[in-house]
Amino acid sequence: MGVTRIVQINDRLSDDAGADSDAGHATPAEAAWVAIRTSLRKSIGARTFDGWLKPLTLDSFDDESGELRLCAPSSFTANWVDTHFRDHLLQAWRAMLPGVRTLIVDGSVDGTRPIASDGETVQSVAAPVAAPIITASESTPFEPRYSFDSFVVGKANEVAYNAARTVAEGGALAFNPLFLHGGTGLGKTHLMHAIGQDYLARQPGARVVYMSAEKFMFEFVAAMRAKDTFSFKQWLRSADVLMIDDVQFIAGKESTQEEFFHTMNELISAGRRLVISADRSPQDLDGIESRILSRLSWGLVADVNPADFELRLNIITKKLEAMPQASVPQEVVMFLARRISANIRELEGALNRVVAYAMLSGKPIDMEFTQATLADVLRANQRRVTIDEIQRRVCDHFRIRQAEMSSARRAREVARPRQIAMYLAKQLTPRSLPEIGRRFGGRDHTTVIHAVRQIEKLRATDAELDADVRLLMRQLEG
Repeated sequence: MGVTRIVQINDRLSDDAGADSDAGHATPAEAAWVAIRTSLRKSIGARTFDGWLKPLTLDSFDDESGELRLCAPSSFTANWVDTHFRDHLLQAWRAMLPGVRTLIVDGSVDGTRPIASDGETVQSVAAPVAAPIITASESTPFEPRYSFDSFVVGKANEVAYNAARTVAEGGALAFNPLFLHGGTGLGKTHLMHAIGQDYLARQPGARVVYMSAEKFMFEFVAAMRAKDTFSFKQWLRSADVLMIDDVQFIAGKESTQEEFFHTMNELISAGRRLVISADRSPQDLDGIESRILSRLSWGLVADVNPADFELRLNIITKKLEAMPQASVPQEVVMFLARRISANIRELEGALNRVVAYAMLSGKPIDMEFTQATLADVLRANQRRVTIDEIQRRVCDHFRIRQAEMSSARRAREVARPRQIAMYLAKQLTPRSLPEIGRRFGGRDHTTVIHAVRQIEKLRATDAELDADVRLLMRQLEG
């Protein structure tokens, strides 16, 4: 028979409810497409189907080569469907038409399809664009380990935890967006995955999108290059819950911030939930437009602070409950909670390492074994003070914004704390003078030398300043 062109069937397929009445006059491919659409809508959910698969039209089927073509309204949609639903579609087609060997999903940039000289509709093949890598609830599951049940709550994170549970419950919200901030490895990503899983459990069929700010930027740029930002916007803004991780990475990216701003407005206005995370509070984010910072501060800003000794102890205890085969003495548990204080991720990694080494070597876990196994980790934690931590401590102490550490302002109330922070960075970190200067707004190493000498001089004559420096040193060294 050769290639069967589909001319009228797509008009009938636009209304699934009335498609059955035409099935008797349809070709086998047309009849199969009607049945497949009905089946897919039930299997993947109405929201996902209506957003991605319903716009597809049946283009042609070559029963000699077994090549079947579907047409999408845009190249972005075509690539997304091809990436996430190719296997699903191919399996469904082969169940209905065993002769289907290959499946091609085509898309045109502007959503129109040109007409050939003989009057038939033909496919416009657009230049390929990068397939979306957005982590969406309907295509990629959240990490099961990162649930609310496995999250250990303490004073350092209880506000963030309770706020996250409120978002996940799906009821009326007194705040939107939720902004989570804190250092690396403290549990922000854990909470976002927990929100996604819990919300989906309570609202089956909902669309929850979780992605990093870097991926947001990548996908937006790809859509712009394909001249198809509309599909990207429609897909993103139709989410019931949108979660963007590490928003600090869009600093200085003007076009990405523009799109992010409008996406925020659209979701908030529509009553959809927005969760954002960063490594610092909105007021301390440098390079982000003020209108974005204003809206981030509009909702609930919840910090995830470094875990104190009690919380670290509880985390180890809970972790060991899931390791009934491991026999870890209490003195080792206390030792780990005291010595591994950088972040929760490193603490859990250290415990896993000790238990794994003991199982592989057949040796009992005791203090000697633990210290030998974690020798490199313990050395790093002995005095691992970071410049970021120094800047945060100094800013908190003198009640200034962290952005002032990199600003060009020379007012005394800003310049003196900045000099103290440079001095502490030189005393407490192994960083070179040029490295320290770069972390303070790209300053020259001579500026750092001047700051160090100035603080050394003032400490000898200004008792109050010397007391401030001593206090900060004690806090930073634990």
